[in-house]
Amino acid sequence: MISSIDFAELYRRHLLHSQRAPRPASVWDARAKELSRKARHSSYAQDFISHMDLDGVSTLLDVGCGPGTICLPLAHRLQHVYGLDYSAGMLDCLMEIAADQKLTNVTALHLSWDSDWSGVPVCDIAVASRSSMVNDLALAIEKLNKHARKRVYMTHIVGGHFIDAQIASLLGRIHEPVPDYIYAVNILYAMGIHPTLSYIETPSRLAGAKDFTGFAEKVAGSVGELSPPELATLHAWYNDNPERAQSGVAPMQWALLSWKPKMTRVPA
Repeated sequence: MISSIDFAELYRRHLLHSQRAPRPASVWDARAKELSRKARHSSYAQDFISHMDLDGVSTLLDVGCGPGTICLPLAHRLQHVYGLDYSAGMLDCLMEIAADQKLTNVTALHLSWDSDWSGVPVCDIAVASRSSMVNDLALAIEKLNKHARKRVYMTHIVGGHFIDAQIASLLGRIHEPVPDYIYAVNILYAMGIHPTLSYIETPSRLAGAKDFTGFAEKVAGSVGELSPPELATLHAWYNDNPERAQSGVAPMQWALLSWKPKMTRVPA
């Protein structure tokens, strides 16, 4: 029976097997300015927010907020928003943008998923946007539930790959996919929660490069430093497939799960 399956443990094993540990804060500190610029023109954020029910909502907690991609566009409509992130660089960008927009109702919380959240306020809504690839997804969901009164919104990757499989195969960089959204669905089911599910499609992380150098930099940002033979292989493919390279090959898909919080003990 499905009730006997420990999806929380299966998630932990799958993540370990994929050999993709959560990135250190320093990686996001280095990318904060770049992601801050992108956040100001994010169709993803518009799609995410369009699925949110803000009726009667005055406060929001954005976990893994980055430069404020979700919480800042909502700050004009709410009494207070809290951006929580383990990257100090991201939080600096969050507060810089808030100051530029003359927002005085934004608070930065320099914490991680694994931190003590005893000082984190309970808000009407808790959001985890593209930030739920954590060591223990069940405990992360439990934390979101404890800090939301009305609703939780979370996006998690579909398919388990952050880079197009064709490019990864071309370079011999095929890895075990990370655990995707179906684990979250089943963990919630085990908690007696039946989430609403929809999808958001975004351009590939490799899309939009102006030339091969930019494309190679995007690929290296996803798979790590490229060797000279790998660069030569990639360059040959780029020259043969200019239109596909511009689009980044396949788009990415994110599952958007939303649910009413329920205080149910998750599996150990």
